[in-house]
Amino acid sequence: VQLQASGGGLVQPGGSLRLSCAVSGGTFTDYSMGWIRQAPGKEREFVAALNWSGGSPNYTPSLKGRFTISRDNAKNTMYLQMNSLKPEDTAVYYCAAVRHPTPPVFPDLYDYWGQGTLVTVSS
Repeated sequence: VQLQASGGGLVQPGGSLRLSCAVSGGTFTDYSMGWIRQAPGKEREFVAALNWSGGSPNYTPSLKGRFTISRDNAKNTMYLQMNSLKPEDTAVYYCAAVRHPTPPVFPDLYDYWGQGTLVTVSS
């Protein structure tokens, strides 16, 4: 399975971005999907995840309400809509997949990873 993240960039505080993760080489609906981020000098942090049907979305509590995870199984693509962005959201955002019905919150439990896309929130 190959994952390709895109959509990162430079955005001002309060702005929005939508990240995409295109998946190929497998049956998309076999996988729970997640977003994990890593800020400079910090450990990886779980952001959000959802199961094969798009149900059971799970968020890091501090991000719920600003970030929305979704997936389009017809397009083999997962998304992360990020609103009201803050400088502390600056990080490399990775999409990840695991062949399990329940989307994990621990990054180490994901088996497949995209290359990451950089989000910089700065004025």
